[in-house]
Amino acid sequence: MSLISVEDALSRVLASVDKPVGIEHVPLAACAGRTLAEDVDARRDQPPFPASAMDGYAVRSADCAEVPATLRVIGTSAAGNRFSGTTIGVMEAVRIFTGAPVPDGADAVVLQEDTERSGDHVVVKEAARSSRHIRAAGLDFRAGDVLLQAGLRLDSRHIALAAAMGHGALPVHRKPRVAILATGDELVRAGDPVGSDQITASSLPATMLMVEKAGAEAIDLGIARDTLESLDDRIRAAEDAGADILVTLGGASVGEHDLVQKALSRHGMDLGFWRVALRPGKPLMHGRLGSILLLGLPGNPVSSLVCAVLFLIPAIRALLCDQKAAEDPTEDAILGADLPPNRERQDYMRASLSLQDVPLSLAKGPERLMLPVATPHLLQDSSMLSILERSDALLVRPPHAPAAMAGEPCRIIRLERFC
Repeated sequence: MSLISVEDALSRVLASVDKPVGIEHVPLAACAGRTLAEDVDARRDQPPFPASAMDGYAVRSADCAEVPATLRVIGTSAAGNRFSGTTIGVMEAVRIFTGAPVPDGADAVVLQEDTERSGDHVVVKEAARSSRHIRAAGLDFRAGDVLLQAGLRLDSRHIALAAAMGHGALPVHRKPRVAILATGDELVRAGDPVGSDQITASSLPATMLMVEKAGAEAIDLGIARDTLESLDDRIRAAEDAGADILVTLGGASVGEHDLVQKALSRHGMDLGFWRVALRPGKPLMHGRLGSILLLGLPGNPVSSLVCAVLFLIPAIRALLCDQKAAEDPTEDAILGADLPPNRERQDYMRASLSLQDVPLSLAKGPERLMLPVATPHLLQDSSMLSILERSDALLVRPPHAPAAMAGEPCRIIRLERFC
């Protein structure tokens, strides 16, 4: 099977998401990071009544057109405790506080610093204007207004708005279940004793954290040994767990000990593609196992992270009906070092970022723009986690890109968005 492009691979992965995950109603306090499943409309007007925007006195503007004007204070309106009388009459005022309902008859609020109180009377020193310092009922939104759209990934801003709209819970997509399986006789769990010929399965906890950050539930399937029996057991565990996605780490290449494809085929895998024209991460596998979407990530930890950013996280977001699942994750940057020509695979180089004030070359005037400067690390080996830890971004180089000089434009993916 020949190499396919990154764009083609992502398109095939997203096309294989046949239906989204189900819907559940979740209390607002538990909605952070969840994906809204349905449009949500307001159940009330906000504010539900004309409300004072300031501390002061509610008045009739006609009584304060000429100042000073002396008015009789007939009561108080506070937030949560409105004026108990019926209406404000001629040359009357009500002491009012921010957020309190404006009494009937009043059409303006005079700031308290523009008045002088004496017993039951107040002297207004600044002329009042109709509607001044009053928030009209429904100023923010009206009952029935659709303010939150399906597909939103909810954060504190959305949750605050939903609460003001009158909702205590929201319909969200359930978290996709992503089963993650590391493979290889050489692997041990983090923290376990490491033999002379073994290494720690560093990709396993890292991938689980990325899955959780993307809005899914990570299921730890542990480490399968390099036998078909061990792999069969772990694949059945993924099926029993009701996984929406099965992610394998390593074992999908062509070596004698790379048995993942063979094991999955025995369970009925429909192979979508294998091997993508990218660096690092060429031995990426994709397919389906019944209702389960399959992604076989490379064993090298940096390769697995890059492939998770490019393919696994978009697949999770597609299961959640996120309209931005296929969105280009790259952004503009400036190259911080000279680079030689690229070869036939799309390259994702680990790079550090700094900020630099650079000319906006396409502008017609002297405008300048603050853009990140991406400086790739000298060592790019896909096994080197220390380099990855010191990196802020992936510097993206298209296939057959010509040599590039420091200061030229480039494209990057910020790791903080995914890791």
